[in-house]
Amino acid sequence: MPSPLNLTQIPSNRVSFIDERTGLMSREWYRFFINIFTLVGSGANVTSLTDLQVGPPGVDMTGTIGEAITQAQLAYGTPLTLNDIAEMMKQVEALQATPLPPEPFELAKRVEALESAPFLQPFVRRSAYGSFYDTTTQTAAAINTAYGMTFNTTDLSFGVTVGSPTSRIYVDTQGVYNIQFSAQLDKTTSPVGLIYIWLRINGTDVPNSATQIRIQGNNAETVAAWNFLANLKAGDYFELMWSVDDTAIQILASGAVAPVPGIPSVILTVSDNIST
Repeated sequence: MPSPLNLTQIPSNRVSFIDERTGLMSREWYRFFINIFTLVGSGANVTSLTDLQVGPPGVDMTGTIGEAITQAQLAYGTPLTLNDIAEMMKQVEALQATPLPPEPFELAKRVEALESAPFLQPFVRRSAYGSFYDTTTQTAAAINTAYGMTFNTTDLSFGVTVGSPTSRIYVDTQGVYNIQFSAQLDKTTSPVGLIYIWLRINGTDVPNSATQIRIQGNNAETVAAWNFLANLKAGDYFELMWSVDDTAIQILASGAVAPVPGIPSVILTVSDNIST
C-alpha cells in the first residue's frame, strides 16, 4: 500500500493566519493550504472534502486530511466550515496570482547588467620617474652665492620634467620622491676650497639639508653623491643648490675618450616608487 502523502506541518497556533504587513494569508498558512490544494488535484477534479476525509482513490490517506483539518481548527480557534475552507482556497489562489514586489525584479535586472558589462581592468597608477644629466661644466660667478645645478639632457621621464630655468625639476603627481644625484667636483687652483650642496623646494631651502665638501687643491676631483626624500604635491618643483667659497671650484663635465664614455657634470634620478 502506498505511503500517505507528507503534508506540511500545521503552523503553530501562535502564527497569525493573516499577515498584518500585507493583509494577506501568512506564508506559513499558505504553505499548509497549498499542499491541501495540491492533494485535491489543484482544482482539476471533483474530489470533495468528504472524499478527502475518507482518502483519495489509490492512496492511503486514512485520517491524514481529517487530522490536518482538525489541527487547523484547533490552531485557528474556531471550527472550520466548508465555506471557511472555500474562502481560504480563494485566498490561496489570490496569493498565487499576486505578482512579486518590484525589488526582486530590479535586483535581477542589476545582476543581468553586471553579467553583460565588460570586464574592467583595475587601475594601477604608474610610478613617476625621471633621469636627467648635464653635459656642460657648471661654474660659480661669485662666492657665497646660491646656484641651482642645471640639466640639459633628459634620459627617461614620466611625470617628472625639467622646467625653466633648467635647474627646476617638476612633478605632476603627489608622492614621496627619492631624489638621487652625483656631481663631479673639481678645483682649478691649489688652495683648499669648500662647496656646499643642499635641497630647495618651490624656492625655499629645506632645513638641515646641506652638506659641506672640502676639495684639496687643483686637479683633485671629488664626487658628491647622496639622496633626499621629499614629499611633493602635483606641480611642485625642487632644485639642487650649490655655493662655494672659491670660484675656482666647478662641477666638471668631460667628453668621451675611448674607451670611456662622456662624464656629465651632474646626474639626477627621481622616482616616486616609495609611495603607492
